[in-house]
Amino acid sequence: MTTVGVLGATGYTALELIKILLHHPDVEFTRLTSRGDHGTPIGDCHPTLRGRLDLNLVDFDCDDFCQHVDVAFSCLPHAAASPIVRQLLENGLKVVDFSADYRLNDIQTYDQWYQSPHAQPERVGETAYGLPELFRADIKGADLVANPGCFPTSSILPLAPLVKNDLIDTDEIVIDAKTGISGAGKKPKPHLHFPEINDAVSAYAIGTHRHAPEIDQILTRFCGSNTEVVFTPHLIPMTQGILSTIYVKPREGTMQSAAKSLCDCLAEFYKDSPFVRITDSTPSTANVVNSNFCDISVHTNRGRIVITSAIDNLIKGASGAAVQNFNLMLGHEETTALL
Repeated sequence: MTTVGVLGATGYTALELIKILLHHPDVEFTRLTSRGDHGTPIGDCHPTLRGRLDLNLVDFDCDDFCQHVDVAFSCLPHAAASPIVRQLLENGLKVVDFSADYRLNDIQTYDQWYQSPHAQPERVGETAYGLPELFRADIKGADLVANPGCFPTSSILPLAPLVKNDLIDTDEIVIDAKTGISGAGKKPKPHLHFPEINDAVSAYAIGTHRHAPEIDQILTRFCGSNTEVVFTPHLIPMTQGILSTIYVKPREGTMQSAAKSLCDCLAEFYKDSPFVRITDSTPSTANVVNSNFCDISVHTNRGRIVITSAIDNLIKGASGAAVQNFNLMLGHEETTALL
């Protein structure tokens, strides 16, 4: 059995992670940490876990944690994660980090977008990016994996094969993404109260969302030239899910032939990826919620190709991907506990 600890176990992504790993045949939970709720049974914090996991939340103590844990899942926010992750790595643990601290290519980009001190700048740009469908070889055997952001997952999966094969104009990528409220985290925020969010759809962080450089860097890596997408997220009144509608211009061919080429490219690229489904019908979040699937479709509209992708932001966009990464790091079947 692999002993597992979860840092920041009171949040939404931590809950989904625990629920998935309770079905994993090689996992034993030994430590669940919380700075504010230590001493509380995990079932009191997450009532759905009552009778399923008998552990109390504890404050993080590095020596104690490292004595009882083989693999850590860090569900801490950016800047708070890297000081602790550094300690865990120095003590020989494997870590899947949910924060943005290790996702970006260089420390200058991190400083620009997150404006927070980084405790381990030498690992920025040197850490496996945890999108298994694209980076399995990097993830296998890694000691640290940077779990992707939810919006980047929903955007990169449909776009990376297309830019890799030079099928679309990389200067003409527009991403319109809509997410459920759980993406904002569990901490109460006035603008997310029910009277504020119900019956309302709004764009936010236009031109300033921190996931934009993450999308740019992976697409740039795949096409070999600088790529900057136009990315606009929207908040909609549902709990879970992301629907990304992506507008691109094909390099050549009529709209119909180009759409078929793009669809064929995606189907071939993901033929051995069990969690990516290329569909003829337009994806819906209802068909992927509470699962680790990403559904993708390709359509035409007045001189543009319209690609839609749907994921569960808490699972494929966070905890499900983390379990995929864990499986690859430890040599398990990638689908273990996820199907």
